[in-house]
Amino acid sequence: MAFKIIVCAKQVPNTNEIKIDPVKGTLKREGVPSILNHDDANALEEALKIKDKYPDTHITVITMGPPQANDMLIECLAMGADDAILASDRALGGSDTWATSNALAAVIGKLDGYDLIFAGRQAIDGDTAQVGPQLAEKLDIPQVTYVREFEIAEDKKSVTVKRALEDGYELIKLSTPCMLTTIKELNTPRYMTISGIFDACKKDIKVFTATDLNVDTDKEVGLDASPTNVYRSFTPAPKGKGIIIEADTASEAAQKLLINLKSKHVV
Repeated sequence: MAFKIIVCAKQVPNTNEIKIDPVKGTLKREGVPSILNHDDANALEEALKIKDKYPDTHITVITMGPPQANDMLIECLAMGADDAILASDRALGGSDTWATSNALAAVIGKLDGYDLIFAGRQAIDGDTAQVGPQLAEKLDIPQVTYVREFEIAEDKKSVTVKRALEDGYELIKLSTPCMLTTIKELNTPRYMTISGIFDACKKDIKVFTATDLNVDTDKEVGLDASPTNVYRSFTPAPKGKGIIIEADTASEAAQKLLINLKSKHVV
């Protein structure tokens, strides 16, 4: 029986080119190219590494988004994924992390089981790092976040991961099925291949609507069902020019610094 891996991915705006409307306080998405979320590329790469070692592995990439997210899924297929599913419906628009995890859980519920779920730590357009953990809770499976090293047992019934913490690392072993969210230090994502691109363009990407997923658009998904929303986005005001204190000795520099801070009533 094939070892089944699900990879949760998201199409995001390229934040290197994104701008913010100073009046409306919203992101200007018009004309901004969309890309595969960076951490999700690491999640897919780790799934592909398992498939390299165990060829009977089957990888399904799922996402929720507008119809143009189809392009991102084609990229995932061209990298080596087997199937791709897009949850796309106006009723899903405006979903926060809680509602998004509801939709993804509904997508997974339509599949014929899974052994492992990978997702990126967070999306670069939101940076909340909430969807992966929320999804694991709704599926009632164990989870580990911030995975930077990964090893799967030969029988594929357990995995051992090293989790990055602010002050060190945590080594954890857990049974499958489980949910893992990845960081960029885990691996280096591979490129698409020419043959992979040709094959990907021939594959059919499944599209699920809110009706297909049988979700309540008033209480489970969409803007109305989202308990949180973004009030305003803004670019922090630039800091003023710094002051350089020049002195011949450390004690002289400290004295000048103290005088400067007293003049500004800091001390």
